[in-house]
Amino acid sequence: MVENKRSQPTLFTVRDTYSETLELVPELWKAAERLTSPDDREREKGISELISQDVCHQSPLIAYLLATRLTDPNLEIRFHVLQILGDILRRRDGGHAAPDSVHRHLQGYVSQMRRRQIFAILQVAEAYSAAEDDIAAILNMCSYAGVALSGILSDRKAPIPIRQKAIYFCGRVGFVDAVPALERLISRLQAQSEKQTHMDFVSPGENMLESSLLIYARAALEKLKKFI
Repeated sequence: MVENKRSQPTLFTVRDTYSETLELVPELWKAAERLTSPDDREREKGISELISQDVCHQSPLIAYLLATRLTDPNLEIRFHVLQILGDILRRRDGGHAAPDSVHRHLQGYVSQMRRRQIFAILQVAEAYSAAEDDIAAILNMCSYAGVALSGILSDRKAPIPIRQKAIYFCGRVGFVDAVPALERLISRLQAQSEKQTHMDFVSPGENMLESSLLIYARAALEKLKKFI
């Protein structure tokens, strides 16, 4: 009786896109582990190593791990991560697009972002104007962003520059669900301005700072009404 021999099942499938980087697996793991280090310098070093090995645009796992650093305590690290993720999204329409799996993993994380993560991203926008294109691309992947931005721009306890950035990105990305919040803000600030005009003996204080948001809110609302 002849025994039917079955081929040994393949446990690992190596994609061509990873063929060169597989030789560097120990280095990749080390760099990835550095992303979770409590030391700022270690996390920055991990990002630099991943960039030098050119895997940020190839590995779904690395793209996901980088996305988790959007709330990094270090503002500069957040900025660098936004640059990398923004580049991944821009390459989608270029000749060196990242694999679909990278985009799926990245979108899977970004779509779950809530107010805390979005607030952290706005802090980067306030400190680094060069990050605006990358931030717009990331926010555009998050369906909840309009709700979070509406809450931030309406929050009188939030810093004025952060609220201004929230207003700006509502208009830039096109979050029409922010229209009611913008209309309420405009109405309140207009009434506040009229009251201040008739009571010029009262010190403007914090109200004067908040009134600076009026011009941005009007501009964003005008943009959004084109989509309604």
